Amino acid sequence: MSTPDVALEPTTLSPVRLLNNWRYSLRTCNCPDGQVDSVTRWLVLTRACVQPMTLIAVFTAGLLAVRAPGFNLLFFALATVGSMLAHANNNLMNDLFDLDVGSDTKDYPRALYAPHPVLSGMISRRGLIQASVVVNLIDLAIMLVLIAVRGPWILFFALAGLFISVGYAAPPLRLKKRGLGEPGVFLIWGPLMIGGTYFAATGRLPWQVLVASIPYGLLVMAVLMGKHIDKLPWDAPKKVGTLPYLLGEKLARRVTQVLMVGFVVVVVGMVAFRELPVPALLVLLAVPRLVEVLGHYNRPRPDKPPENYPVWPLWYVAAAFVYTRRAGGLLVLGLAIAAALPVTCTALVGGCSTSW
Repeated sequence: MSTPDVALEPTTLSPVRLLNNWRYSLRTCNCPDGQVDSVTRWLVLTRACVQPMTLIAVFTAGLLAVRAPGFNLLFFALATVGSMLAHANNNLMNDLFDLDVGSDTKDYPRALYAPHPVLSGMISRRGLIQASVVVNLIDLAIMLVLIAVRGPWILFFALAGLFISVGYAAPPLRLKKRGLGEPGVFLIWGPLMIGGTYFAATGRLPWQVLVASIPYGLLVMAVLMGKHIDKLPWDAPKKVGTLPYLLGEKLARRVTQVLMVGFVVVVVGMVAFRELPVPALLVLLAVPRLVEVLGHYNRPRPDKPPENYPVWPLWYVAAAFVYTRRAGGLLVLGLAIAAALPVTCTALVGGCSTSW
């Protein structure tokens, strides 16, 4: 999708128009036509449309932690805000680094499915750096507070996530060119984000929480696999070594299907072994959507987008994202139900207890 015709310095907009702008940008990653307010512009610049992936991860951690000894709602809230800001900063930095190394151009998918911050004229390169610095400073303040109350392990989670986020696109690491970007995303949205948020909220980290972070990490990795499959026509000639490039498109689609199926299989297995509470089986309600998405991955991408399709040339990633949002949301709902029950039976507490 080409950059819409927008006015970046709008006059006063009505509340209804503002809500419609925000809803549109959160749904499509794009700016609506016409006048655009500063909040909408920020949502597009930071690709806030994909923040549900982070919200699901931190809510998963919070619901696993909420009845554990030492749970603190304020510290959980700080970790949640910190994770969302880290995700926003990750998107800002990736756009900056990919622009500087020449990966992002006006005819590359990043500038086609949504406005590229700099190439679209929404913000200057200097402004992009300044925005990233401000977000990092806020995250730094949150990290220092959590270190003061929870200890130095907070520093490990924060720096490990930052290392992978920066190294994903920045030279000399450029993890995504070495087939390591997708596993890196699994680590961030799985053990690091879920485990780190749990630790921030409780001051402890049972190994079962790290195991419980695996299924959602698989889902987020599947989303990135889909995105890189979509980019293969542009990445392959440049030999950009994403995992789909190294595997080939056909095998990459099969691997992505395995990751999405793996989420359900692992959750069911964890419930069977009492690593997750029984209400987590609500994820089975996502199976019909999973079947649809698996079929989507069995078919080649069409030559042109369907009518009113908002994120072309992305195709496979959109289906993976919709499934991830549905399946992850059902996992959160199941954990919320378990947290509200008077008794929870899991291996994490060694049997039946009122604590997870």
